[in-house]
Amino acid sequence: MSDPIQSATRPEPWLRNTLTDIPAVQRAVLHALELAHEDLERWCGDLTDEEINARPAGLPPIAFHLRHIARGLDRLLTYAEGRQLNAAQMGTLETEIDAGARRADVFAELNTAFDRSRERILSQDGDRLEEARVVGEKRLPTSLGGLLVHVADHTQRHVGQAVTTAKILLAERRKRSATD
Repeated sequence: MSDPIQSATRPEPWLRNTLTDIPAVQRAVLHALELAHEDLERWCGDLTDEEINARPAGLPPIAFHLRHIARGLDRLLTYAEGRQLNAAQMGTLETEIDAGARRADVFAELNTAFDRSRERILSQDGDRLEEARVVGEKRLPTSLGGLLVHVADHTQRHVGQAVTTAKILLAERRKRSATD
């Protein structure tokens, strides 16, 4: 297993001079998602099924955060596209915390969500960022740009929580290994 602490040698995506042909807002969101994906792979990619379902100190499991990121991307981008959520999207909310996740399945869902989200973000017109959008049953007001920025904010918030939980689990693993 690689050591996540030692594997951070590249600059973050926004410092790699990539996606320069994409408008600034979409580019920033895509860079944030790229960093999120790299951080999740780096810190959570080698965890076991048991570890991604663990709840150290009562924290939500990493599997929850990975599912919530994947499904949250879909929900937020649906609003960005000017649509409301369908019954299937609403139904997945209740299963994000389910126990017994398999790491491979959760990461497959996450990887698919990142790929689809990239396409959906690129399809948005950068000249329409101030266009009004509404969120949820209460139809709370925002804009296309606001939703795109929140895609990055929301994703990074849950990445931070997943990484923190992973660090706790990795420390517990090291402690067990040292006593074996």
